[in-house]
Amino acid sequence: MPFTLATWNINSVRLRAGLVEKLMTEEAPDVLCLQECKSPVEKMPSFEELGYGHVVARGQKGYNGVAILSKRPLEDVGDMDFAALGHARHVAARLDNGVVIHNFYVPAGGDVPDRDKNEKFGQKLDYLAEMRDWFHGDRPEKSILVGDLNIAPREDDVWSHKQLLKVVSHTPVEVEALGATQEAGGWVDVTRKDIPEGQLYSWWSYRARDWDAADKGRRLDHVWATPDIAGAAHSSRVLRAVRGWDKPSDHAPVFATFDL
Repeated sequence: MPFTLATWNINSVRLRAGLVEKLMTEEAPDVLCLQECKSPVEKMPSFEELGYGHVVARGQKGYNGVAILSKRPLEDVGDMDFAALGHARHVAARLDNGVVIHNFYVPAGGDVPDRDKNEKFGQKLDYLAEMRDWFHGDRPEKSILVGDLNIAPREDDVWSHKQLLKVVSHTPVEVEALGATQEAGGWVDVTRKDIPEGQLYSWWSYRARDWDAADKGRRLDHVWATPDIAGAAHSSRVLRAVRGWDKPSDHAPVFATFDL
């Protein structure tokens, strides 16, 4: 039975519960993966009345936090604390059709792309290296990986490749690290499989006076799938309009449908 999945860095699920409800009502994905929930699990709002009665989440007060909300049954299959940060940045769940969903919130990495000058950048690279090693050692099957991976890998995933080469999220060392992680798991970038050409963004900074007119975006949010199910994916899209909702997250949701 086909299902539609969405991933969205919500930037506080409690603050933006109304936007989550709006997305659920208007778009009704079968599975919604949220990042940066910024809440302990027990204080996250319930969306059961809208049909999302199945939840697998990891949270912490004020920071990070990941949640998988589903209309279909979910089985909690654990989480990983890559780079031993003690952060709620990963959770995995198995759908009733056997598909495992990994929801990630990769560290942003601070402002300076130098691990000797910026501890957070080093943590980001270490996090990605441990993701890579995990997938290499335990190659996933029948799996989907989604989330805010905080890296825009392709030249057309940013508004200016040349101007962002030294900006955290698009530096060559980060792009290489993400590529190695993707290759280790054999992951297929579903979004770019469906939308192979052209500029594509999922994040626009709050700093822009008019984010839409400036359009200085980056594609930081991703949907990947293992090769055994990637061919079943289609209809990928970024809901850019959501970035313009009242008091929005700086990220827009990314969707894909799987005929499984």
